[in-house]
Amino acid sequence: MFKVNDNYLKLPGSYLFSTIGKKVSAYKEAHPDKEVISLGIGDVTQPLAPAIIESLHKAVDEMAVKETFRGYTPDLGYEFLRSAIAKNDYKARGVDIAIDEIFISDGAKSDSGNIQEIFSVDNKIAVCDPVYPVYVDTNAMAGRTGTYNPDTELWSDVIYMPCKAENGFAPELPETTPDIIYLCFPNNPTGATIKKEQLQQWVDYANKNGAVIIYDAAYEAYISEEDVPHSIYECAGAKTCSIELRSFSKNAGFTGTRLGFAVVPKELKDREGTSLNALWARRHGTKFNGAPYIIQRAGEAVYSEEGKKQTAEQIAYYMNNAKIIKEGLAEAGFTVSGGVNAPYIWLATPEGMTSWEFFDHLLENANVVGTPGSGFGPSGEGYFRLTAFGSYENTLEALKRIQAL
Repeated sequence: MFKVNDNYLKLPGSYLFSTIGKKVSAYKEAHPDKEVISLGIGDVTQPLAPAIIESLHKAVDEMAVKETFRGYTPDLGYEFLRSAIAKNDYKARGVDIAIDEIFISDGAKSDSGNIQEIFSVDNKIAVCDPVYPVYVDTNAMAGRTGTYNPDTELWSDVIYMPCKAENGFAPELPETTPDIIYLCFPNNPTGATIKKEQLQQWVDYANKNGAVIIYDAAYEAYISEEDVPHSIYECAGAKTCSIELRSFSKNAGFTGTRLGFAVVPKELKDREGTSLNALWARRHGTKFNGAPYIIQRAGEAVYSEEGKKQTAEQIAYYMNNAKIIKEGLAEAGFTVSGGVNAPYIWLATPEGMTSWEFFDHLLENANVVGTPGSGFGPSGEGYFRLTAFGSYENTLEALKRIQAL
């Protein structure tokens, strides 16, 4: 008789956003007359920019002609896209990244879950708390996190780095030395960022202790402050200790078309001298057939002059929503942070309410959906995340409803 991977059985409940989706669906079914506004899941609402759509149409037409038809994509991704990434995301910021260090994927979520496969199961991971659930859940599926304690909501073999108001919702260097460190800046869910000198401390720490940093930079396009780094490779020595993950979902609206990439420098090696670039290339070629040609052409268009202008306008649109939410909640008496370098607003729940109680309160009394902070980890209890990815009109209406409470 077959046997399942019992590491999956250790996972508590369902995936956070699946749980939210089920609760919202049940509410809508019971109250069909209510208009529910979602500021919960971080999904964009603005359509793809005209330059991207134009490139998509052109690429689709190419697929209908024998001479320009494309089949399987190259393992690492098409050179035209990797070259555009190297030039615009890295060289423009004074960082030298070779195109064979860039691996095109179908999104940062996939990469953040899959990257752990090239590491030994006995590596110890360190994560921010609160944190994007995928980092912990995928390591749990691999059997790297130990046992889950439902009372503390902690895994026995995970090093948690609390991110609280007193430390600016940024983690401090852990006392117990990890092998793999997950960092996400601008942060999901808190919206917090760290300055370059702070990030340099993490790079120095990782190099000193032989650790690797998995750096999720999915929201770098939303950075507005000059002293906040867009890439970990802006720090000296980062190539020998860091893997960077990027996404086209939030900077260009590819949540429904799926495109991202990972950067794995050739200098990055384990203590035995094994190249992580070579390992990831092997995994990539074996388990992934590549993002579609038409989507990679759309990604290339993001870096065109028109593409840059149009996506910047969309980012400004969302960040205006963030400003409206943050200022409106502050006026209503909430304690809020985030919303400056990220499209997320992190607010303290009203006194006496848990984050899930506040979720239910907002859904039932304001018909507004957010995300309970406890879903991101124990230190998220007492907090709540709202996103700025709604329409301007829905953002105003949702804020009006919350203020009315």
